[in-house]
Amino acid sequence: MNFSKKNHEHKNKNVNHVSKKVILSVAVIIAMGLTSCKNETKKVEETTTTEVSKEIAMTDLSFGVRGNCGMCKNTIEKAANNVEGVASANWDVDKKKIDVSFDDTKTDALAIHNAIAASGYDTEKVAGSEEAYKDLPGCCQYDHVMMMNQSGETKSDDHSNHDH
Repeated sequence: MNFSKKNHEHKNKNVNHVSKKVILSVAVIIAMGLTSCKNETKKVEETTTTEVSKEIAMTDLSFGVRGNCGMCKNTIEKAANNVEGVASANWDVDKKKIDVSFDDTKTDALAIHNAIAASGYDTEKVAGSEEAYKDLPGCCQYDHVMMMNQSGETKSDDHSNHDH
């Protein structure tokens, strides 16, 4: 009888010891869960703040760029897109005009003009690099006096000031 009483006391101590470990483990898991939830909430807030600031800083700009064809389009857009801060660039072959969206805290319009000019193409503000122009394929060697930044409307010759 004495033996079973000791055995029973030993079992009670083990149960108490195991219970404390279980409770402690559960408490640690809950604490980790709450901490990770707080971090996830912070990450979402930071992302939202970053997106809002990007939208505020974006500037849209359109200006004329001389060129001829689809290969010109690729080169001109690549030159503009390689400027840090440029989000998008789209050159219209027919209108000889580029639409650029950029972060004005990272770059400015003149930097974009200079990058396109360095690739060999004239812009409204900067003449293209002659060296780069000579390296352009034959179909891309444009007329240096062609109109830029056109509306896209075909203009008829105005003959009102002289007789036919």
